[in-house]
Amino acid sequence: MNRKSIIIIVNLLVYVFAIVYVTPIIWTVISSFRLEKDLFAYPPKLISEFTFRNYINVIQNTDILTYFKNSSIVSITSTIITIIISLMAGYALAKIQFRSKNFFFTLFLSTLMIPMQVIMISIYFVLARIGWINTYWGLIIPPAATPTGVFLATQYIRSTIPTEVIESAKIDGASELKIFWRIIIPLSQPVIAALAVLSFTWRWNDYIWPLLVVSSPKYMTVQLGLALFSGEHTVQWGSLLAMTTLSMIPVMVVFLAFQRYFVKGITMGSLK
Repeated sequence: MNRKSIIIIVNLLVYVFAIVYVTPIIWTVISSFRLEKDLFAYPPKLISEFTFRNYINVIQNTDILTYFKNSSIVSITSTIITIIISLMAGYALAKIQFRSKNFFFTLFLSTLMIPMQVIMISIYFVLARIGWINTYWGLIIPPAATPTGVFLATQYIRSTIPTEVIESAKIDGASELKIFWRIIIPLSQPVIAALAVLSFTWRWNDYIWPLLVVSSPKYMTVQLGLALFSGEHTVQWGSLLAMTTLSMIPVMVVFLAFQRYFVKGITMGSLK
């Protein structure tokens, strides 16, 4: 089998997996515009009658604007904090010489093997002591510092930003903070984009942590709203699909906005 045949087969497999992945999303969006009685029709119908009734029902009968506001505040703030913390830690681990640097880097990597579910009860008790239950800070701060973000930032800065540039800035009298704001951040746009997409997606789609920390409707996020939308005895599937479709829009917008740098930011650090 020659190189051209291998490329054709790989491309076909990529298209097949793409179709398999995208089909449920397309079906969800289409079904959100269908009548309730058509959702379980057999044989399945694409759209027998186009309607916005499901979306109207969601807007009128749920606190979707509150859910979206809370998710936006949590996701955007947490993403900004994640980017800043990851870049600061990445810069220190990649370019600053200090004792036990390899130990701390290994420690960060080891935390990748510890899922949030293992430590969330301990974190909950800490938040309860400082009064952060049913607050935005309780939703934002604990998941903000991610070992994945530190790892990506460290690898990117280590492999793409020349040490000579940093040394020249130090000779000119620049402080570490000035180097960080004037050199590291402007030259780290790809990894910033990657961290923005990953962090925003994680925080927007997070369900377990908000479920643990929030009980007041005032602070509930979109994912909690989706769970509450299911009735105790019945489920309005059309409206639920409409709300699900709306909840996907912000993540898609963020990905499309940063996709130019996303793949570059993910892969650049592994090239060295």
